[in-house]
Amino acid sequence: MNQFPKRLLVANRGEIARRILLTARKAGIETVVVHHPVDQDLPFVSEADVAVALEAEAPVKAYLDQNQIVQIGLWTGAEAVHPGYGFLSENPDFARAVRAAGMCWVGPPPEAIAAMGDKVEARNRVAAAGVPVSGGVGDVLRNAEDAVAEANRIGYPVMVKASGGGGGIGMTVARDDDQLRKAFASARSMSERSFGSDRIFVERFVEAARHIEVQVLGLDDGSILTLGERDCSTQRRHQKLVEETPAPGLNPEVRARLLDAAVVAARSVDYRNAGTVEFLLDTATDEFVFLEMNTRIQVEHPVTELTHGVDIVEQQLSIAWTGATTPDFAPEPEGHAIEFRLCAEDPVRFFPSPGPIDEWVEPSGPGIRVDSGYRAGLSVTPHFDPMIAKICVSGRDRNEALERARGALDGFLVGPVRTNLPFLRRLLNSPEFIRGSYDTSIVATVTSR
Repeated sequence: MNQFPKRLLVANRGEIARRILLTARKAGIETVVVHHPVDQDLPFVSEADVAVALEAEAPVKAYLDQNQIVQIGLWTGAEAVHPGYGFLSENPDFARAVRAAGMCWVGPPPEAIAAMGDKVEARNRVAAAGVPVSGGVGDVLRNAEDAVAEANRIGYPVMVKASGGGGGIGMTVARDDDQLRKAFASARSMSERSFGSDRIFVERFVEAARHIEVQVLGLDDGSILTLGERDCSTQRRHQKLVEETPAPGLNPEVRARLLDAAVVAARSVDYRNAGTVEFLLDTATDEFVFLEMNTRIQVEHPVTELTHGVDIVEQQLSIAWTGATTPDFAPEPEGHAIEFRLCAEDPVRFFPSPGPIDEWVEPSGPGIRVDSGYRAGLSVTPHFDPMIAKICVSGRDRNEALERARGALDGFLVGPVRTNLPFLRRLLNSPEFIRGSYDTSIVATVTSR
């Protein structure tokens, strides 16, 4: 059996589409991309062997059109579909449709996607397997008074979350009954608009916490492999800005427990392919709880690749096609890596700020990698997530990675579109980040100065 499919359809756009295309080219795989006309000049369109325009007025809806994408896959002779992240990547119905059409789905089984896609079901599933969760297991909350009763049981402050949510949408901290009633109504309304579901739950909010995630690979023989952890605590509005591995200052015993818990969580849904298990770590007690599992490749996968010497997209393709990693798969953890998300947004308020790109000069040099979706002469439109590139650095240790990061951030020239580069530079030079002794409050701390 061949190690990879002959032709791959990439059901995504921008930076992650280019990233998948890069691995496909190296593996000798023919590629097909789909794109909305608004994206026709982006690099990923010209870099594929075949590019097919999607028919839809709204750009986002085009990339969510399951039937159209499946039909394009069949029409172009694609043997496999890679969904990247976002859009349809965690949609179990799309995974089933791809499989039903006779194409290989580059991702986990639809059942695993569905189980982990509902946060309440996911919490209950992993808790039954022995993974700690915040506030214990339970069902979705029917109304605000149920939420108040649950909060009084587990103790304030609490985080209000949408069971089917993601990207920080609708998440709100409540510190008393009145705040919770307002937060519940707001979260339910936003969840229904954004995710088509009004299922809400609450969990204990940890004031001084670190957001730690573990990269896993599930194989057809049932084994779950781990590729270390990533610290994703640098966030604005519960959305990640910077990730690094290994997590600075993490107790080795805690690290071992996190990796073990990630394996148990993945096994609880018979996981296959690449995924990420996320945890919240209490910095005061070193105790952690399960947050969620992302059943796809993560935005921040490059830092794991840089420190482990692996190509995660390549392993995704191999596992999907053969059930196993490539024969030469031999990860060797070494050094330190950090990723900075370059976004077209106001560097103070972090609001999206689309606009033209007249200048685009990417930094280069030892230990510097840039995964980007744009180039000079293009424009960032308001239709999609504002991330336009990922600036990744690696070094023999964290100090060398930090030094290379300063050069990389100073060396990236982009404009006149506004970006968060000024903030990333401030963050990089903050005492908390330099020490590596930060938690999820670091963005608020740096912006308040």
